[in-house]
Amino acid sequence: MTFKRVVSHEIFGHRLVSRSKSPVISIVLFSLLIFFMFAYSIISNMSLQSAAFNVLPISFTISMQRNMIVEGDSENDQFHRGIRRKLPENEIFRSDELTEKFHGRVQEFFNHKCEVQFFMTWISTAESFGAREILAVESVFKAHPHGCLMILSRTLDSAQGHMILKPLLDRGFKVQAVTPDLPFLLNNTPAEAWFNDIKSGEKDPGGIPLAQNLSNLMRLAALYKYGGVYLDTDFIVLKSFKGLKNTMGAQSINSAKNWTRLNNAVLVFDKNHPLLYKFIEEFALTFDGNKWGHNGPYMVSRVVHRVEGRPGYNFTILPPVAFYPVDWIKIVRLFKVPSQQADPKWFEAKPQELNEKSYGLHLWNKQSSKLMVEEGSAMGKLLSEHCVLCNQIYSS
Repeated sequence: MTFKRVVSHEIFGHRLVSRSKSPVISIVLFSLLIFFMFAYSIISNMSLQSAAFNVLPISFTISMQRNMIVEGDSENDQFHRGIRRKLPENEIFRSDELTEKFHGRVQEFFNHKCEVQFFMTWISTAESFGAREILAVESVFKAHPHGCLMILSRTLDSAQGHMILKPLLDRGFKVQAVTPDLPFLLNNTPAEAWFNDIKSGEKDPGGIPLAQNLSNLMRLAALYKYGGVYLDTDFIVLKSFKGLKNTMGAQSINSAKNWTRLNNAVLVFDKNHPLLYKFIEEFALTFDGNKWGHNGPYMVSRVVHRVEGRPGYNFTILPPVAFYPVDWIKIVRLFKVPSQQADPKWFEAKPQELNEKSYGLHLWNKQSSKLMVEEGSAMGKLLSEHCVLCNQIYSS
């Protein structure tokens, strides 16, 4: 009881006051009590405000930094994952026994007595190499019975691809599909670093299928490494290329007969030609995977515009009639039987004109791939004259 009373006296000042016999002492003690209580209240509030001021911003800053770090890493990861999702399956980039044998197979194949050595590329599936493409291959051998055609394609370098090409092989024509070694083809070229960046996901391939742009690059690299003739798989050969050397064709010309746009569907060049090097360099430096034609027809047009007439670049630009005698807008007319309203003379004269003046006909598959060749059409007549198996003319 004594302990409790002492504590109570020390803690509760009002009891001291009540028991004090001196009014002066009571007033002093009461004043001191009020002062200390007021001071304690002020100090407590200041401490809380100070703590809130000093601690909360630190916590907020840490939270913001964490958010920035997480969001930054997330965006970076998403960027690279997004790029990799745009890439085709690893088949294009995969290295294996087939790619290791690439150079040896090319040398062995072209070691035959080739009248002319041709290249095509095919990065789509073997199943999609259809009647239209077979007719393009047949036209090569109709005009060059002793020519050699190599198709750079992993998908056709297979048992299924062999069965597709077997009817031509059985006729003795020299055609072979070979899996390309892209690192080898691009080694020591301006596009080597570009390819490594695409492969690693450091460079965005863009919205246009990468296969299309790899085909644009692969044709340049193959000709630069080996020389020869490159043809698109929607090009029908109408006459021999034997007399052509370091040549490409204009797609369009102006009223003064000067070219306004070139195309890369047909390229005829010696190996190590400086113009091919410039094409490869321009491809790598200005690559844009979101603009159709930027890395193909527009690219070769840009380069030729800069170097044409300069010493050291010896090449020929042929007029549109050579390789692109019918533009992409009018190509549809060739596939159809003329109606009564159409000009019958045009349909009769066009095949003859093409056979006389053109080395070949680009079919502009982007516009014509879904068209069927109608019996009695100008296209049916041309294909019938420039095939060797002639099995699927009207189903192409």
